Amino acid sequence: MKERKTNNQILVPTDFSDVARCAVNHAGSVAKAYGNEITLVYVIEESFLGGIFSKGQSAIMKDAISTKLEVRAKEVSEQFGVKVTTRVETGKVYKAIAEIANNEGYDSIIMGSHGASGLEQIVGSNASRTIQYAEVPVVVVKSSDIGKNGYQKIVMPFDLTIESRQKLDWGINVAKKFDSEIHIVYSDSDDEYLDRKMKNNMAVIKNALTKNNVKFTLYEFKDSVFDNFANEIHNYAKIIEADLIVAMTHTEKGIGEMVIGTLTQQLVNKAENIAIMCIYPTETGFNYDY
Repeated sequence: MKERKTNNQILVPTDFSDVARCAVNHAGSVAKAYGNEITLVYVIEESFLGGIFSKGQSAIMKDAISTKLEVRAKEVSEQFGVKVTTRVETGKVYKAIAEIANNEGYDSIIMGSHGASGLEQIVGSNASRTIQYAEVPVVVVKSSDIGKNGYQKIVMPFDLTIESRQKLDWGINVAKKFDSEIHIVYSDSDDEYLDRKMKNNMAVIKNALTKNNVKFTLYEFKDSVFDNFANEIHNYAKIIEADLIVAMTHTEKGIGEMVIGTLTQQLVNKAENIAIMCIYPTETGFNYDY
């Protein structure tokens, strides 16, 4: 896979909530491990700012947020020993976050999400919308802090698409950094040709993991159907106490087409205590030179 030029910084949106605090802690641990810097960003909804406050009041509000961000940045810098900068932006939250990351070469985005249920699941949260727009990896965090040893158990679902295999390089990179164990999960098929093709896929993946000295295990879901594939992945991750799921953002759909959202979006909605790393697929595919 071609190296993407980055500014070596992790973009971390915050609203000072508990969920945002968890995301900042994840970012701190990752930044420390990889030698990244962190940018804390607070995005003020433009409609909210213009509809309630005068220009003078808006300026006061921005100053207050900036001051609070600086305090938080200092805490994070001292805790993790990494450089932390801050910025305040206005606009649509998800668009502002994605545009900053895409246009300024950020390494990744790590952000909190309260999840989605009912109408929110259809409309989408800021996290799920950011995933759709961002062309950099997005790690979505909910209520769980990252462990002191980082991501120790990583679940990676695979299908037969070319894009699905692009995540392998990211998984290997994280696993080597944190000495993680990767759990490869996939579905069986009644179609003999598809089943043989999946087994060939697994052979390539096993070879890559072995070559890179990464601990791994393979698990096959039997008689899986598209409308419970995300549930199976999530339940498996819970059983093994995984702390990270790595998935693609736009292509993976399990056994069939999802009615609402991609597999990744469903995992983001379902996962409560497991971070989800969402990888944007490249147009050129993956160079499988293992």
